[in-house]
Amino acid sequence: MSTGKDARLARIGTGGRYLVVPMDHGITMGAVKGLKDIESTIDAITRGGADSVLTQRGVAPRVHDNKNGAGYIVHLNGSTTIGPDENDKRPTGTVEDAIRAGADAVSFHINVGSEYEREQIEGLAEVTSAAERYGMPVLAMTYARGPDIDDEDPEAYAEALGHAVRLGEELGADVVKTSYSGDADTFGHVVESTRLPVVIAGGAKGTDQETLAMVRGAMDAGAAGVSMGRSIFQHDDPEAITEGVAAVIHDDATAEEAAREAGLAVEA
Repeated sequence: MSTGKDARLARIGTGGRYLVVPMDHGITMGAVKGLKDIESTIDAITRGGADSVLTQRGVAPRVHDNKNGAGYIVHLNGSTTIGPDENDKRPTGTVEDAIRAGADAVSFHINVGSEYEREQIEGLAEVTSAAERYGMPVLAMTYARGPDIDDEDPEAYAEALGHAVRLGEELGADVVKTSYSGDADTFGHVVESTRLPVVIAGGAKGTDQETLAMVRGAMDAGAAGVSMGRSIFQHDDPEAITEGVAAVIHDDATAEEAAREAGLAVEA
């Protein structure tokens, strides 16, 4: 690994652990809650302890003055919820575009098992090859999504997720993101499927207790952190939930301890 890549990885995480907050959802869902005034949201979550934030490149001018020294990741593909198929992620920029936008890393989404898998494999391979020339880290968002993916059975789902993260490593990524299989026991297989740091997605917003328990379970299984969007940026108090998640990831707190430290409600 190059000195430049090491330096940039250190900017988007802390000590090999990562609390990334993706906010590229504007291209997918529109200007939803938390993204209209994205400047205030970025300020709140980075004050709360986010290591880095992630957006599409066009939003970069709204990021830099508000991220309080946190790292910045530019996402390089996307789709919309109102289009014909949200799984059909298409390129939205290049590594060179991300460099011009002031990024410390780039990310790329691939749906392993979908009908678009082949094109997205090619896309991720092109991104990692280009990034390597510049010493730019790549966060590969390697989801298992498709007609043959069983996400109701944690063991079967973990097998598919393990394949997805290994694909990310095989194609040259530096960090891989995927869904949580549902419990620490099965997610252990996912983490063991690659030597790369594995971070989990947040998915749809749940309760504070559900969010923190999921993060705790992933960390217990050997995950390196989270790349969590809506559960954080759409929270009524983005700074507080970020503090709670950061306590689990960086301070090894339990879900209950993290909730108390951040002033979040602990359900009975």
